[in-house]
Amino acid sequence: MAGRGARGARGRGARGRAAAAGGGAPGGVLVVGGGGREHALAWALRRGDPRRAVVCAPGNAGAAREPGVECLPALDAGDAGAVAALCRERGLGLVVVGPEAPLVAGLADELRALGLPVFGPSAAAARLEGSKAYMKDVCRRYGVPTADFEAFDDEGAARAFLEARCAPGGAWASGRAVVKADGLAAGKGVVLCDSAEEAAAAAAEMLRGASFGDAGRTVVVEELLEGEEASYFALLDGSAVVPLGSAQDHKAVGEGDTGPNTGGMGAYSPAPVVTPEVEARILAEIVQPLADGMVAEGAPYQGVLFAGVMVEPGTGAPRLLEVNVRFGDPECQCLLSRLRSDLGAVLAAAAEGGLGALPADALEWSPEAALLVVLAARGYPGAYAKGGVIGGLEAAAAAGAKVFHAGTAEDGEGRVTAAGGRVLGVTALGAGVTEAQEAAYAAVDAIQWEDGFCRRDIGYRAVAREARGE
Repeated sequence: MAGRGARGARGRGARGRAAAAGGGAPGGVLVVGGGGREHALAWALRRGDPRRAVVCAPGNAGAAREPGVECLPALDAGDAGAVAALCRERGLGLVVVGPEAPLVAGLADELRALGLPVFGPSAAAARLEGSKAYMKDVCRRYGVPTADFEAFDDEGAARAFLEARCAPGGAWASGRAVVKADGLAAGKGVVLCDSAEEAAAAAAEMLRGASFGDAGRTVVVEELLEGEEASYFALLDGSAVVPLGSAQDHKAVGEGDTGPNTGGMGAYSPAPVVTPEVEARILAEIVQPLADGMVAEGAPYQGVLFAGVMVEPGTGAPRLLEVNVRFGDPECQCLLSRLRSDLGAVLAAAAEGGLGALPADALEWSPEAALLVVLAARGYPGAYAKGGVIGGLEAAAAAGAKVFHAGTAEDGEGRVTAAGGRVLGVTALGAGVTEAQEAAYAAVDAIQWEDGFCRRDIGYRAVAREARGE
């Protein structure tokens, strides 16, 4: 399989096919999902072509406020028949599946069987996220660099493995380990451990179903890698690879990356650690072998591939931490804020196997950096209150930010209220991360929400780099 950079591709046939599949008027796009990622996708699809009809199911209060975007909370987006009927009725020629759960459950397969172009991988390919053990096995089979690991469904075997690997003189010099729930756990099924004892306890808790239910009935135990973590995104259509770009997020709830993991408390793009040289290695050593490997597995990958990588200090060598089979949240919001070309045409080309024929100008990016700060409900990622009224959104927009809604609703008086753990993503652009950070926090301070909180250090690594002149 030959990897193709977007700017190196030639031919214009894909653009015509993309327009026919909803990449331009009069066609439209259905976005499945209701979080900040889906709000960003709907917004970007409209910005790419203001004539395009965009429908979100279920969507949220923010997406519903976008011009030309309609939200259908009553539609069962997991019912392929109902989705197909809506697409025929509304003339929607492309379905973009946002979250991972319906992809793992096979929604893309069902929709394709009904004749709809779908942006999103098959259930077989989505196993890369649906099962961490499967993903690691794929890495082992096709030579993708990743941490040393084994998968277990037995507490004793996991403990024995950890004691051997973490012992003085063992294979893991640091003595530190990571324990991961095999199945989907909303981005929270990962525990970083400083000792074999701590890791064995975490594995036992997962295997007993105490932490993540059925998602933890199998666990992956692996070496804790040192370095700087980054997210890398590429589009695949089953035969071609088109690079998108990089981002970095902050998963921990507390400043300085402390406390329990969340779905993400903020992000910025591009990731300074992903230099052109590191990007070339990610594509050659991780993305392309995964793409080729999935073909060999009989499950060609079609959609966005999100590779979480650890960049080794000194050498710049990337090693794969995880694969997500959808755009990240909140990374998606940062990435799409920098996109200056039509997202719909590119997603439609990926859905129809046309990435290799994209024109050289299919993807155009702003040279600016984007930074997003998540406003979450107090208590998140634990128990949190819902229903609080949120004000100041217009003032935040006037301050130059784009506010993406992740967990919002509308009350009987038309006011925006909190309806989730991560509620808003306040996103701003700047000449660098420092400038984008200043703009984002100025907009955060304009928002009035008594029950909300945020981290105040999003982007701190990049800001420090810029202060050092790197």
